[in-house]
Amino acid sequence: MDAIDTSRTVRPLPQPSLATKGFWASGADGRLRVSECQDCRTRIHPPVPICSECRSRNVELTPVSGTGVVVALTVNVQQWLPSFPPPYVVAIVALDDDPRARLTTNIVNCDVDEVVIGMRVRVVFEEADGIWIPLFEPDPEAGDVLGPVPAPEDYRSRLRPMVSNRKFEDDVVLSGVGQSKIGRRLMVDPLSLTMDACLAAIEDAGLSVADIDGLSTYPGPGLEGMSEGGVTAVENALQLRPTWVNGGSETPGQTGSIIAAMLAVSAGLCKHVLCFRTVWQASMSSMERTGEWHTPSGRAMGMTEFRAPFGAVSAANWIACQASNYMHTYGVGREAMGWLAVTERENASHNPEAVYRDPITFDDYMSARMISTPFGLYDCDVPVDGAIAVIVSAAETAGDLARPPVRVEAVGTQIMERLSWDQGTLTHMPQALGPAAHLWSRTDLRPEDVDVACLYDGFSFNAVSWLEGLGFCEFGGAADFMKEGRGISVDGHLPINPHGGQLSAGRLHGYGFVREAMLQLRGEAPGLQVADPQVAVVTAGGGVPSSAMLLRRF
Repeated sequence: MDAIDTSRTVRPLPQPSLATKGFWASGADGRLRVSECQDCRTRIHPPVPICSECRSRNVELTPVSGTGVVVALTVNVQQWLPSFPPPYVVAIVALDDDPRARLTTNIVNCDVDEVVIGMRVRVVFEEADGIWIPLFEPDPEAGDVLGPVPAPEDYRSRLRPMVSNRKFEDDVVLSGVGQSKIGRRLMVDPLSLTMDACLAAIEDAGLSVADIDGLSTYPGPGLEGMSEGGVTAVENALQLRPTWVNGGSETPGQTGSIIAAMLAVSAGLCKHVLCFRTVWQASMSSMERTGEWHTPSGRAMGMTEFRAPFGAVSAANWIACQASNYMHTYGVGREAMGWLAVTERENASHNPEAVYRDPITFDDYMSARMISTPFGLYDCDVPVDGAIAVIVSAAETAGDLARPPVRVEAVGTQIMERLSWDQGTLTHMPQALGPAAHLWSRTDLRPEDVDVACLYDGFSFNAVSWLEGLGFCEFGGAADFMKEGRGISVDGHLPINPHGGQLSAGRLHGYGFVREAMLQLRGEAPGLQVADPQVAVVTAGGGVPSSAMLLRRF
């Protein structure tokens, strides 16, 4: 089948900005143009006004050869957009002129099964409303000779040393946690879910509402189906009069809001910060289908400008590209992702809170319908409605709390690569390797000290990336480490996501892993309980940016 049927495809168009309008217009004469530093000749994409290599401001849009190499790809099978029928190939192409400059694009004029990593391609353009979309087709002059694929770069060499021997983590504890009802389509006001979780967390800590003097959340208002309205909505409901608030999406992963709360408490701005996260995407999707909810449409802007025109509208497409490069680089198949999914479902079968509890086999995993290769149905997390709240308290209050709190040993937040889905790490999920290395630089504990791992699994490959990035096994060694699930089961050498993770328990977008780690360390897990855990690692973020936390029993 043709890689993309352009006769039936109506692409979402980008909204050119002052910075990008030259790029989207450059195909009018058949030439692809990419930003280039005129001093050190580094190519940069997407356009920025300064060279990251030499810091020169002398950056201009200049023509390139238009040829490159496919370094990562996914065959999208899922229908995301009514006017963009699958299957089609979403690929990352490294330009021959400077392989550090890469374009997310479609490969056209060939069968989807013909596209492989290393394929040499050349640019072709598709024009719509004065915008020239750069697509790529097999380069007939290259024949069957494959091009070079960039070797993995160890970004961990960029680790910054601690700036002080004092750790803010020592000043705080996680004192309470609460959860609302969780379900696929609850059709409940999301702010009501938030209130349920917040009040439960306050009660869990043995505090009163009046004790709360700080609020922190991710992502704040604005992301449809992914927020209850942010700090403004919660403060209007509870009338706390806090001394500090925080809400936004540009944090180190979803639990960056919890880390921000730790910093505020350590700085003395507040004593008890209520952190909350609410999702209701499942209900919103249902309302969209019935016509009760209308999502505004328009041209692609911001983080979608360079992906939506190619049908790469789901994170499944973006992260599947890294998964394909991982499999190519290390010569492995889907085994690690499969055994993670199977094991998490087994864990979920013991968790009464989990959304999906019927066990699956490895054969079930392999035979499930594809979404975006190599991701099948069971590689993708489950959208749910629900809310979780966590309270960060000053360490000196530990003796006054209702139960022993959880200590924070260390956090990992450092960015060591470009904040991008296609310009940085290819072998692993972007932004996993940096925070993982940073975590271990802030503690004397080592991977072998961890008793339970709560690893973000928006897609199975996310958790594989965290497992390897945190040093539990070598790069490419996740499948061997898992031992067909035995190694990561609740009685294995590293239990992973005993509650079922987001793949089976439901996507609570990062906060669910903090709750599971706290309950495990307190010996109160609703499902499978790891025997006497002392240390838990928690990761958050399915890409750009992310973070890790190391927690300890009090």
